[in-house]
Amino acid sequence: MTRLLLSAGEASGDLHGADLARALLAQAPGASLFGMGGPLMRDAGVELLFNPTSMSTVGFVEALRSVNVLRRVLARLGQAMDERRPDAVVCIDFPGFNMRLAALARSKGIPVLYYFSPTVWAWGKGRADKLAELDVTILAVFPFEAEAYRQAGCRVEFVGHPLLDRVRPSAERETLRREFGVAGDQPLVAIMPGSREQELAYLLAPMLAAARIVLSQRPGTRFILPVAHTLNVQDVRKMVADAGPLPVDVVEGRAYDVLGAADAAMISMGTATLEAALLGVPHVACYRVSSTTYQLARFLVKLPHVALPNIILGREVVPELLQSRVTADNLARELLKLLEPARHAAVRAELAQVRSRMGEGGAVARAAAAVLARAGAGAAGAG
Repeated sequence: MTRLLLSAGEASGDLHGADLARALLAQAPGASLFGMGGPLMRDAGVELLFNPTSMSTVGFVEALRSVNVLRRVLARLGQAMDERRPDAVVCIDFPGFNMRLAALARSKGIPVLYYFSPTVWAWGKGRADKLAELDVTILAVFPFEAEAYRQAGCRVEFVGHPLLDRVRPSAERETLRREFGVAGDQPLVAIMPGSREQELAYLLAPMLAAARIVLSQRPGTRFILPVAHTLNVQDVRKMVADAGPLPVDVVEGRAYDVLGAADAAMISMGTATLEAALLGVPHVACYRVSSTTYQLARFLVKLPHVALPNIILGREVVPELLQSRVTADNLARELLKLLEPARHAAVRAELAQVRSRMGEGGAVARAAAAVLARAGAGAAGAG
């Protein structure tokens, strides 16, 4: 029986880990999957030894607050490796923790694969060099990611991005707009401040203030805020209510449906910007972290763009607002531009190129096949 330890530490990793777990069990019925993840991975058949999705960190300073907990979790997973002897370890995102887990697994002679690996094309190749030294197999989701890791000497399998298969609303645009109570040509803006509490704390207030400005310029505009499963929807509803009267509907989940109905969006920097691009939704991407984290990031990050659609396209199509530029005025200004018909159509045309540059569907099945092949090779070598 194939035994695999999977490790994911935040909402996006839990989602990708759950998809991977289902694909693994489809290709290897009876496989034993265990490790660290969230509720989605648990429901997909992974035995959770720890659920860290409530404490996922944003930056350098924020990460220090949970380092002691994660040290204990690392020891617990190391114990599980000794007791269960997995045929392979699969790290999913969460590099601050999973880099250490990969090193620990390799020290025990266990093959390691990294799915949604560290963004070395942005942060420099230090982590890529380390992963090459450890002989970790990279399951690359972007072509430029595969090339960056190959240049560092890593073993690389380009599997493609699972969002190409997953990002689909549950119904047609007009059906969704009727369901959300949006009239004909009434503008609808999605508000997506992120899946972490710290992102919510930094971004929700300026997003709501921007909504108020947009409403003053374009009366009748509606707003919907889909709440990630890592956040408490009642807490978010209270935060919105405390901001004062605004036509903002707070819904639990349904991010793809909200984007499928929306004309534009304000989105926290990350995977959600790519999801919006794949759905053709013009949006402004924004991010704020502690000032210390930002100064360190400015020193380390090697890219001219931060939002994934812009990185893929090699130019700024999605407006980017970072740190002090994340203000209600700036957000509202960019949103109002995106709601203008000519600009809206031009941006949609640019975003359509994102999908064509990301390869073909079927990424999760390819990733699962690569994991099982490496696990089989590892088990054979151990034997």
